[in-house]
Formats: sequence, C-alpha cells, structure tokens
Amino acid sequence: MNRFLEKIKNTFNRTIEFLREVRKELNNVSWPSRPELIGTTAVVLVSIFFFAAFLWVVDTIIHSGMNYLFKWLS
Repeated sequence: MNRFLEKIKNTFNRTIEFLREVRKELNNVSWPSRPELIGTTAVVLVSIFFFAAFLWVVDTIIHSGMNYLFKWLS
C-alpha cells in the first residue's frame, strides 16, 4: 500500500513540475500580433477555397472522362 501511495505522489509531483515548465516555456513564445494573425488567417482561408475549387474542377473533368470512357467501352 505504501508503494502505491508513493507512486501516486511521484506522479502528482511530476505533473506539477511539468505544468510549471509549460508555463515557463509559454512565457518565451513569440505570439503574433492581431494584424499578423488576421493576415495569415486570410491567406489560409483563400488558399483553402482556391484548392477546393481547383480539386472540384479536376474531379469533375476526371469524372466526365471516366463516364465517357465507360460508355465508349460498353
């Protein structure tokens, strides 16, 4: 029983130490400013919509080509 309680105590102490280190490291992080965050978010959203549209067009072309090919073969 004593070994079990010691193991729990060690786990608790390691968790507390880990959280202290995390807090210390978060103070060293260089956080982006609001305009930088808005700008990079806009770039990501535009890129997502561009590539979604591109892949939709490519998928539509391939789908049409496959339908034509299967009709031609049957």
